[in-house]
Amino acid sequence: MTAFDQGPWPRDLLGAVQRAGYTEPTAIQAQSWPIALQGYDMISVAKTGSGKTVAFLFPGLMHIAERGNGRDARGPMMLALAPTRELATQIQEECYKFGQAAGVQSVCLYGGAPKGRQLSQLRARPQICIATPGRLNDLLESRMVDMSSATYVVLDEADRMLDMGFEPQIRRILQNVPVDRQTLFFTATWPKAVIRVATAILTNPIQVN
Repeated sequence: MTAFDQGPWPRDLLGAVQRAGYTEPTAIQAQSWPIALQGYDMISVAKTGSGKTVAFLFPGLMHIAERGNGRDARGPMMLALAPTRELATQIQEECYKFGQAAGVQSVCLYGGAPKGRQLSQLRARPQICIATPGRLNDLLESRMVDMSSATYVVLDEADRMLDMGFEPQIRRILQNVPVDRQTLFFTATWPKAVIRVATAILTNPIQVN
């Protein structure tokens, strides 16, 4: 897709794109959207700042819309894991900017902040959860969050998460989401350790560089 209006995006979402001043998709967006929209698992080797949040967010919004916007969901339908609070909040800003136009709410879960406010936002039944692995794993172990409806899962900056030692938490989190899910794996580098984890958690993925 070389233009935003070539996608299946609703009119309100295209309006938000115009208000954000986006003129055309970045390379990673143009290549990722056709793959993600067809429901394939995907590996994307892309640098930070390449526009990857919108690359996974827009198909995620369509995934949510196709499932009734979460009316019957027990928890968030889209999960985006990020290595740091900073990246998680950046993703949340994009989710807020474009999610509102699609009638979709999001919550951002990260450590170093009180759980109370995050839990109250969860009780508002957001369709998207952005989280750092440590905080989400903590809430799952405490049974304070239900990820059994998260059928669209994104690992953003997966190489950084693995470098930071989050592999055990990521694996435990993935045990709490449906086996029948779509998984998108974004990484800036492609070393053997990252390949090993991607191979274990993805199903017949298509790779985009």
